Amino acid sequence: MASSSINILTSQFINPLLLKPYTNKNPSFIINSTTKPHHKPLTTSIINASSSSSSSSSSSSSPQPKKPKPNTSNGRKPNFRNRKYGTSRRSILKKTFIQEQVTFYAPINDYPHVAVIGGGMAGIACASTLEKRGVRSTVFDTGIHGLGGRLGTRIIEPQKLIFDHAAQFFTASDPRFTEMVDRWSEEGLVREWQGTIGELEVGGTFSPLQSSSPRYIGVHGMRPLADSLLSQTRMVIETRPSWISTLEPFNGMWHLSENGKPHGQFDIIVIAHNGKCANRLLSTSGLPLIARQMKRLELSSIWALLAAFEDPLPITNGPVEIPFEGAFVKGIDSLSWMANNSAKLVGSQNKGPHCWTFFSTAAYGKRNKVPQENIPNVTAEKVKMGMLEGVEAALGLPKGSLPKPSYSRVQLWGAALPTNTPGIPCIFDPHGRAGICGDWLLGSSVESAALSGMALANHDYCKFGSVVVFTKFTCFWTNWIIMKQIADYVESRGARPEEFAVGLEQEFQPLKGYDIGQFPGMESNGIENDIQSYQLTT
Repeated sequence: MASSSINILTSQFINPLLLKPYTNKNPSFIINSTTKPHHKPLTTSIINASSSSSSSSSSSSSPQPKKPKPNTSNGRKPNFRNRKYGTSRRSILKKTFIQEQVTFYAPINDYPHVAVIGGGMAGIACASTLEKRGVRSTVFDTGIHGLGGRLGTRIIEPQKLIFDHAAQFFTASDPRFTEMVDRWSEEGLVREWQGTIGELEVGGTFSPLQSSSPRYIGVHGMRPLADSLLSQTRMVIETRPSWISTLEPFNGMWHLSENGKPHGQFDIIVIAHNGKCANRLLSTSGLPLIARQMKRLELSSIWALLAAFEDPLPITNGPVEIPFEGAFVKGIDSLSWMANNSAKLVGSQNKGPHCWTFFSTAAYGKRNKVPQENIPNVTAEKVKMGMLEGVEAALGLPKGSLPKPSYSRVQLWGAALPTNTPGIPCIFDPHGRAGICGDWLLGSSVESAALSGMALANHDYCKFGSVVVFTKFTCFWTNWIIMKQIADYVESRGARPEEFAVGLEQEFQPLKGYDIGQFPGMESNGIENDIQSYQLTT
């Protein structure tokens, strides 16, 4: 059609719906934002401006190259099966870097709707902060038992067993997060963890750790904290379990679907999860800048073992018994953390069973990694036995003497903790009207997740060195960058998008302490530097 022609000489695309020209700054790519939903996504239409002028004719009349025939010269049939876990890292990378950038031109609606994909702490904090600015949102999450992501608590009936099987505790150093924690405390949802925590070395040597920074736990586990945030909202819709599989731009909106089933249309999308599912979702989205940053993220895997024992574990330090509630385990390949959930959550009233959560090291998780959605029974048994043997070694017990648990379950956190980070609170692409939030952007902690979600929704975070200042400016090392995010972008109705871009080119730096995580606020306690790395987080 003449109205949608592409002028190769000026690299200008005329949107037939809005009749507004867009001058492409990168003449190697032509932006297409009119593909109909539920059809082939925008991924492969790349036009080079140096081509002959004859290529300016409509792409519908251009001959399509034939698909190459499979190579059967070796006498074998071609293998069309997917690689391990469905899609290989290389194939996702290839898709990521050949897709075109989607750019929206239409003004944002007067009553915009934001899709938040991921209902962990970051996604929930983003949605609740958007509501404070008058923006409605829908949170899509895969959780069957509830929201919260790694703010996870398992209650096993009818035995009344309770396990925090992800985040074990958290700290608060930022005033905004401290305000959130104070509100939880007033509602009776959190309290300080007064139990003994320390380091446990091979053979049962336990050393208590002193801390001047409060360590917080959920009174009834971690999951009610996530439920509390959304229970206070009126403009947030919760949709779960839902596996959003496709993002498609059409008529100035993002159309979301789950295996072909439509899930609505939205003005802006927020990716609040990570790992291979997020990479697969973004690989054909038309958001190459967002996808590239997500692909730079490197994640470790952690095994969690939930085990209930009828009698207390024999915890000793030589001839002296020390009833610790949490311990960072050193020197054992299969174990990095162990915590007595019954003592932590129930207290002295507990008469049994005694519920423990054990975490593996990242090295053990990597060596025994399998698809976390479908863990083979043989792998589950191998991991359980290996971790229980690690418990024996840590406690200094003879091999085979650890009581057999009356209940046990293993779970793999396949994308547990980041090993690198861009060190910024969020990422936002105003041209594609899409953003990213998550704990990994600032480190790996419950607090980092909350601050990231708030930052993407709002515009009031600044960190310079060890000093935190709250303004409408953000400082990355020595560069001050105006950080106006979704709520401000909505108020501008999408005008001046260049003012809202954040983090699309930010480099990543290695992150230490990724076996368990981090908790901000512990750095000034005089504890060894590596101690600040301990906490499995959201």
